[in-house]
Amino acid sequence: MTVQDGPAVESVALLKSFGSGANALDGVNLRVPQGSVFGFLGPNGAGKTTMLRILTGLARPTSGTVRVLGYPVGDPHVRGLIGYLPDVPAFYPWMSADEYLRFCGGLFGLNGSTLAARTTALLDLAGLSGVTTRIGGYSRGMRQRLGIAQALINAPQLLLLDEPTSALDPLGRRDVLEMVGSLTGRTTVFFSTHILADAERVCDSVAILDHGRVVTEGSMADIKSRFGATHLELEVVGGADVLAGRLRGADWVTDVVDHGGGALVLTVSDMAAAERGVPAMVTALGLGLRRFEAGEVSLEEAFIDVIGGTVTAGAPIGRTPPDDGRSVR
Repeated sequence: MTVQDGPAVESVALLKSFGSGANALDGVNLRVPQGSVFGFLGPNGAGKTTMLRILTGLARPTSGTVRVLGYPVGDPHVRGLIGYLPDVPAFYPWMSADEYLRFCGGLFGLNGSTLAARTTALLDLAGLSGVTTRIGGYSRGMRQRLGIAQALINAPQLLLLDEPTSALDPLGRRDVLEMVGSLTGRTTVFFSTHILADAERVCDSVAILDHGRVVTEGSMADIKSRFGATHLELEVVGGADVLAGRLRGADWVTDVVDHGGGALVLTVSDMAAAERGVPAMVTALGLGLRRFEAGEVSLEEAFIDVIGGTVTAGAPIGRTPPDDGRSVR
């Protein structure tokens, strides 16, 4: 089946209601560029898994339209063009990785040299070549890498990943993210996650979902430029501590960090006022200005600006501090 031109995923006014009074998805409009690693971000419970279930045909929308690779979602022919890794994948523990991939390939009608070559390539991609241990003895990270490999066995045009790093330790996360990053340009990856650092590392475009609604969507650079606090980095000769004290009193400065050696990083609410005010203060204090430039906004800052809440870099995003003992999933 030929993939049509246009976005890999497109939804218009997508609504999914379970009859409880709240909509899991509430008028979602989404466009996922083909060939991108697309981050689908949001707090736990925002509706990300519901969206994935609709894209795979495992759930039906209440209203609205969804197209996958140019075809209506649920089209039986599309199923052979997508790969899917659920948030908690299941395996046959008595199989080896090689046996499992061959089994999955057989479900798509693959056999002979085609299946053998694809299995070998995917075992190498997953870092499981030569591993003869049965899957029941695998670590969580090994299982996740194998899960991505099985989702790629049919050479899909769209790979759907549901929280692939959420339960992994740092080494496991690194390995899975490297695997996802290696797919850039080879297929479209729809990467659902609530871990901002992971999305920032591998995604080139993102959408942020909140209470079932897409609140913003765009390239990573675009999101960072449109949202989040604005940073200014400067370096002065002499009297940086005095300048820092003066800056903290300015109404357009929300934070000042002194890194020593004359280097200051400012968080400002009004860039135009800062661009006028900082040089004026430096001149008034008789200091030398070595460097004065805008700093990059992080995805974390952009997310907080869009949705709000408490976020820890590299940790799941949610609406309550991570130490309050409550789950946000």
